[in-house]
Amino acid sequence: MREFIVEADGGSRGNPGPAGYGAVVIDAATGETLAETAEYIGVATNNVAEYRGLQAGLKAARALDPAARIRVRMDSKLVVEQMSGRWKIKHPDMKPLAREAAAVFPPSQVTYEWIPREQNKHADRLANEAMDAGKRGERWSPSTSTAELSARMPAPAAPEPTGPPGDAAAGAARARAALAGGRGATSPAAPEPDGTAAHTDERAARDVASVPAEADVRGARDVASASADADVRAARNVASVPADLGAPTTFVLLRHGETPLTPQKRFSGSGGSDPALSDVGRRQAELVGAALAVRGTIQAVVSSPLARCRETAGSVAARLGIEVSVEEGLRETDFGAWEGLTFGEVRERHPEDMNAWLADPEAEPTGGGESFAAVARRVATTRDKLLAAYAGRTVLLVSHVTPIKTLVRLALDAPPQSLFRMELSAASVSAVAYYADGNASVRLLNDTSHLR
Repeated sequence: MREFIVEADGGSRGNPGPAGYGAVVIDAATGETLAETAEYIGVATNNVAEYRGLQAGLKAARALDPAARIRVRMDSKLVVEQMSGRWKIKHPDMKPLAREAAAVFPPSQVTYEWIPREQNKHADRLANEAMDAGKRGERWSPSTSTAELSARMPAPAAPEPTGPPGDAAAGAARARAALAGGRGATSPAAPEPDGTAAHTDERAARDVASVPAEADVRGARDVASASADADVRAARNVASVPADLGAPTTFVLLRHGETPLTPQKRFSGSGGSDPALSDVGRRQAELVGAALAVRGTIQAVVSSPLARCRETAGSVAARLGIEVSVEEGLRETDFGAWEGLTFGEVRERHPEDMNAWLADPEAEPTGGGESFAAVARRVATTRDKLLAAYAGRTVLLVSHVTPIKTLVRLALDAPPQSLFRMELSAASVSAVAYYADGNASVRLLNDTSHLR
């Protein structure tokens, strides 16, 4: 069974006064906008307009798939509580509107959720477009609507590259400089070795085609800047949901924001100092929360128990209005005696252990840390536990480099060596969808567009 999100709103300029509604249907699995509708309805109250918006959104969803499961999200407490059956409908004008809305889908297929007005911008702007069109004596037209684009926060222009193509370290430094307002970030610095990132640079340097040229990536995004977000959603939709398997369980994988150790490229696992976020990391968490709030598809937030993840998850969850659950299995690798050291320092002090660790997934860091194989077993167990707990839902997992890369590797059925072929930046977003037949689809990897 497919799952749609219906966001609806209505407004009246006078209450009663010139009124209109807007509604949008969103694919819950991908965040893709599937349908928009809006209409000027003449003189009416806010509540009438809100109910008309709900009706229109439900009808648009039914036209797409009458068997779909529907999550209605509105900032009208009145409509949500009345349609949920918790409040009685006393006003005579509301009763027929509520009956008509309730008849669009069987009640078992529809749930209602109140959201803050800030999270209902798309439908609100559709309603205002309809009222503006009515004021001009025109009908609202989807071909001229800019509601979806205007509901999204403008992204700052990306800084021009200063390093060679593919210089991920320089790109990370520029991102930090932009986030920090250009204070003190004058030299390139690479992501911390939080998990497998410690040796990614060494391996990537030997790869013929590793990190795509940063300039090329930005150039592709600039071809149609106004529809950049639509392009991202389209990329996620390459593999469509098989109709007979129902909605997948989708894990949106968020690596925590930067810590003071990140620019220093030091091993930072679950056995070290457990650093908190830096100022840059906190700003990254705010930007992630804003981006996910606009998308509006996250239904639960689960975090690693380590401080940097809990802080990142708390910031995002506060923006989404969701509580955070902590899952021990999402913690980072224990790097034993390597905690707090750079890759070069480990290479110098423990060369044999380092070589073994890079060559054998069963090898442990010096001092009895966790092997990649041990982490994979832990992560697979955690994955199965979360899939059972959140079946058919979209869940944000806030974790670290090794667990996130491992989830991607397992979804691809790739060998352990593939961990060395993935880039995973601080505060990056990846996504994996899991289907009822046991298959998985990697839909996104290392997206940092929300930080630019």
